[in-house]
Amino acid sequence: MKDDQVARVHERLAARPELCPVAFGGGRRFGLWDLASLAEGALGECVDPESLTVSSEKGWRLRLGSEGRERRHDDFRRRYWIHVPGSRSASGPMGTIAVDTWPVGVGAVRISSLYVHPVARRQGLASTALDTVYDACRAEGLYGFRLDTHWTWQPTVHYYLGRRLWVTSWKHALGLARLSYLPRYEVREGADGEVTFLVADAEGELVPLLVAGSANGRLCLRETEQHRRLSEKRDALRLYARSTLALHLAIRGRPLVRGEKEWAHAHRWCDIGEPEGLAYKIGVFERVAREDGWRVESPYASLSALGVRGEGNSDAGSATGLEDR
Repeated sequence: MKDDQVARVHERLAARPELCPVAFGGGRRFGLWDLASLAEGALGECVDPESLTVSSEKGWRLRLGSEGRERRHDDFRRRYWIHVPGSRSASGPMGTIAVDTWPVGVGAVRISSLYVHPVARRQGLASTALDTVYDACRAEGLYGFRLDTHWTWQPTVHYYLGRRLWVTSWKHALGLARLSYLPRYEVREGADGEVTFLVADAEGELVPLLVAGSANGRLCLRETEQHRRLSEKRDALRLYARSTLALHLAIRGRPLVRGEKEWAHAHRWCDIGEPEGLAYKIGVFERVAREDGWRVESPYASLSALGVRGEGNSDAGSATGLEDR
């Protein structure tokens, strides 16, 4: 049934004027736009995908390391060009998006290859594409979508959090989602520097769940009364609220570690969960990016800024018994 639902989602997407399915023979061109997106995110260099040649493509892939050499499994996703509505034939494609052909998790689809050409940005094209996929999923009884991005791609991370996507994983990359069973949320920073995470209740009113501050370079995190009233049936909301707040704190350069005891158990949260788990994974993400020759754009100059004290913690893998990747 879920596969049939996803097939109908694609029927809806193909009928939208702002999206155009990639035709037979257009795969290489789409791959060059993918490469341009990767070059900008990983290396911080804008590339015109329409000007790439076989020779220049090879050069970029070598510079991009292991991920530049990997090819997408396009048999399991459908690719679309993003157009400015009403100008498809005149201007050509302005961006790309791909949607998997089978559900992931519980009733959601995975999005990849979301990219808008620099000349077409700040027109809402990416946001419209995301809304279009979400609306198609909901119309067919699915919960919504999931997507991944890299921690070191800070402008992209800021964009998705600005869209109020929820953080649902940091196992291999940052996993974000828009799912109908997760309510609207807001993050507010007060004059005292505290950051409050609020969610919409059944009546649509925003209520605070978590409040984060800092003292002596460490995270101070407390639950509100509304959080304590959540029933056990809202376990997903509890988990994702902590994880989402953690990433919002991270992009602000705030400490993520509460103390030595919590840091010693960071390995328990290497997939998702407590902010110490994200602190650990940030160290891994940044090290792997440097090994691949990527630009590392980060709010943190050192682990101490995360709230981790002492040079002995600089090797998070040996400190927690985790694998590097």
